[in-house]
Amino acid sequence: MADPDLDQLVEAIASRVRARLGGAALPVLAPLPSALATALRDQPCDDDPAHCSGCGHCVVRKPGAALAVAAEGAVRLGAGPETGPVDSALAGMIDHTLLKADATADDVRKLCEEARKYHFASVCVNSTNVARARGHLGGSGVMVCAVVGFPLGAMVPAAKAFEAREAVRAGADEIDMVLNVGAMKSRDFALVADDIRKVVEAARPARVKVILETGLLSDEEKVIAVSLSKVAGAHFVKTSTGFGPGGATVEDIAMMRRLVGNELGVKASGGVRTKEDAEKMRAAGASRLGASASVAIVTGTAKKEPEAKGKSKPGAY
Repeated sequence: MADPDLDQLVEAIASRVRARLGGAALPVLAPLPSALATALRDQPCDDDPAHCSGCGHCVVRKPGAALAVAAEGAVRLGAGPETGPVDSALAGMIDHTLLKADATADDVRKLCEEARKYHFASVCVNSTNVARARGHLGGSGVMVCAVVGFPLGAMVPAAKAFEAREAVRAGADEIDMVLNVGAMKSRDFALVADDIRKVVEAARPARVKVILETGLLSDEEKVIAVSLSKVAGAHFVKTSTGFGPGGATVEDIAMMRRLVGNELGVKASGGVRTKEDAEKMRAAGASRLGASASVAIVTGTAKKEPEAKGKSKPGAY
């Protein structure tokens, strides 16, 4: 049954966001390098921490200090304008993905070996492969992420919650759930929110990402879906399954980041195949990337394949 109070809240949120955006495309803000910033970036830092000038380039000028802070439990590091690319951080943003229906035990093992070697953030697998992946990744620091309700998202909330709970029991650190797209397009916002909330509750303490399948949603529906994900307690919003129409776009990532601010993560997935793709998504505001071409991305060996505009290959995360 529809909840009129929730409908009213969602409409108020959507109206305010539309007014703020003014209907215009969001700009992608990228740092503009300068001679001074480049020179500073390329010099090692000898500043006494007690008298730090605060240039904001610690991740490149004092990488050891940055890593030490991360080892103590920091999940995000700040950096000043014009810090420049930090390639090692790119691997740490990637969910190394294998979601094919015919994925074998050997395929999962290879996925995990690559994740260990390149220090990816996680491996992302179907829930049936969670325990196997956890066994391969023990002591590596690489997380296991499981997809739930994948790839359609059209099952009842209780079924998604059950799958999420079982995946966490098997060793999943994160859950990527698919939004109920049909309910979203029917404007059954109460069902959409309840669906997300049940998975969030079932998955604790694992974090939950909500896959919006942006290629199926209008801009207004994307705004509402992000707002509902936030209200329902999700930790990330994510673009695509890789099995639907289209994939991640710079415009969608920028919009999602603008909507959630620093409160939620934003994951770009679907069609992210090259280092150039990854860097564009990161510049637009993505804090996590989903890719099956992860090794080629971090080694810079991937080449962009020609494809129809707005389309991505089914299963190409």
